[in-house]
Amino acid sequence: MSSKLRRQIASAAAQLMYRREESEYYRAKQKAARNLGQGWIKPADLPSNAEIRDEIQVLARMFEGDRNRDQLRVARLAALRMMQLLSRFAPRLIGSVLTGHMRAGSDVDLHVYTDNFSAVLSDLEFQGLRYDTEVKRIRKAGEARTYRHIHVVDTFEFELTVYPWAERVAHPLSSITGRPIERAGIWQLRELLEREYPGIQIDEELASAEAQVDRWQLYWSLLLPLENVKQDLRYHPEGDALYHSLQVFDLASGVHPYDEEFLLAALLHDVGKGIDPQNHVAAGLEALAGTISPRTHWLIEHHMLAHQVADRSIGMRALNRLRANESFNELLELQRCDVLGRKSGIETTELEDAIDYIRQLDQI
Repeated sequence: MSSKLRRQIASAAAQLMYRREESEYYRAKQKAARNLGQGWIKPADLPSNAEIRDEIQVLARMFEGDRNRDQLRVARLAALRMMQLLSRFAPRLIGSVLTGHMRAGSDVDLHVYTDNFSAVLSDLEFQGLRYDTEVKRIRKAGEARTYRHIHVVDTFEFELTVYPWAERVAHPLSSITGRPIERAGIWQLRELLEREYPGIQIDEELASAEAQVDRWQLYWSLLLPLENVKQDLRYHPEGDALYHSLQVFDLASGVHPYDEEFLLAALLHDVGKGIDPQNHVAAGLEALAGTISPRTHWLIEHHMLAHQVADRSIGMRALNRLRANESFNELLELQRCDVLGRKSGIETTELEDAIDYIRQLDQI
């Protein structure tokens, strides 16, 4: 195979993996070769995993630029926080967050070691973290092995691979380089952060990140009770306040899919109904104090007044005050979503997925 064709396959495979159309190197290489009209090619003639990883990084730098570097720093801090929470399982950071080959949407990959799988789950539950488990059976070098994974949703998506305690001293080989896999324990990661980001105040930033994580838990705890808040069917034929809030969120996502502050206002605008239905706006804003931006606060604060704008019952002085705000148009859009989000029997995004969607925007 010519070096030119090899580079073309590597580039095409990298694009498939960067767009998340393929997640496995081998499948991406074979698909790229077929797309280039080459048919099946012997594995030995295909570009290496390392060549494809380098091409992925070129794409990441091209499309993500400085944002990618900033995200890498935040992801490494998030990894350190998770490792400290799971310190009794001798956690090791591996993969793109450690090596610096991270791109948008990358998981944070950790290896943890224990003979008691449920102990890891218990620690995650104690921290209030949501997770899913997965069992994979993979054949490598002619040997079949079962791997147990835990997928955790936090400030980033984590994939924890659980190994027996005795294997914590083993050093597996990388499928990309063929050499011992790069990995870091807690203190090695702290040293990496201090070396890569001179002047970083690790513990202060971790404390700040902890507060950031807490706000998502707060949103969850305020929204979930809305499922039991039944509304007046004359105005809300859809039923409970959570179903309404999710409809409004879905409609808002169609208007401004990348506006985190607007989407939060749509999702959270009625949380006060689970606290004080008679004065839900003030109750909701009090509960959310310190966790939302001034713009989100303003949108929620005035979403009821926006209905008066729509039906032209508002006074001119109050209308002019609203118009003076740069988010006035978004307030009117929120009002339309609020009115349209009152239908029975339609499918909505799940609460967990709605929160996760906005949380991912916060990472950009």
